[in-house]
Amino acid sequence: MYDYDLLVVGSANADLVIGVERRPGAGETVLGGDLSVHPGGKGANQAVAAARLGARTALLARVGDDGHGRLLLDSLRSAGVDPAGVLAGGAPTGVALITVDPSGDNSIVVSPGANARLTPADVRAAEGLLRASRVVSAQLEIPLETVEEVVRALPSGTRFVLNPSPPRPLPAEVLAACDPLIVNEHEARVILGGAGAGERPEDWARGLLALGPRSVVVTLGAEGALVYDGSGATRVASVKVDAVDTTGAGDAFTAALAWRLGTGASLAEAAGYAARVGAAAVTKPGAQESYPTAEEVRAL
Repeated sequence: MYDYDLLVVGSANADLVIGVERRPGAGETVLGGDLSVHPGGKGANQAVAAARLGARTALLARVGDDGHGRLLLDSLRSAGVDPAGVLAGGAPTGVALITVDPSGDNSIVVSPGANARLTPADVRAAEGLLRASRVVSAQLEIPLETVEEVVRALPSGTRFVLNPSPPRPLPAEVLAACDPLIVNEHEARVILGGAGAGERPEDWARGLLALGPRSVVVTLGAEGALVYDGSGATRVASVKVDAVDTTGAGDAFTAALAWRLGTGASLAEAAGYAARVGAAAVTKPGAQESYPTAEEVRAL
């Protein structure tokens, strides 16, 4: 019935990374190492992560008609993502400018570029992609009005998963469609309004569920995740690994969870698998380059 296990609607960026001895202060110039360019963006990351695991995956996104856009399209195709929904032109490809110091701390400036031009009209034009997809996943590196249109256009029987990153207050219409809403601590506190969020993941999950989602997953890094669907909270353990680079691990988690939900797994089962995928991803440097195959996940 479905052509795709997962349709990701979201961002595609080129990550421009420079290592520095220390980050510059105001008005200061510092010398850095060689520039490296990597395919990134939360939408493209999720699509690549799911495809690497074996999911039939498509991406609805916008890139520029430029070298960075071609880099992203090449990365998607090599991972097995169907790029039919990737629209090119109209603005430069989105770029993240990243400086990293020797301790691993980074500073990031994002130029959304073409991501900001992914419009509700693009979603309406992609009706066929939506109808052909078992699960649809989105994030907030594209306009919120575009995510709202995804929710309105969602076919009956298609599941919607949202990772609200970067976080912002969400309209009730979007919250009500989430099954689940996937957040880390920072995202949970922003959506809950901070002060009344409580101190425990169970508090955040309960508060978020009261806002209207059908289910909530709180990611807890090395501690795994907490799933909550109204029948109670379930802790999901992660796998202990030696972390090398956590970049993009949350995107791998979300992609794996969304895909497994579409195969009929329960929320707790899907989150357990996603925690293993996230753990595998942090054992290698980079985002898309670090994402594991299903075989690598089984070997953990």
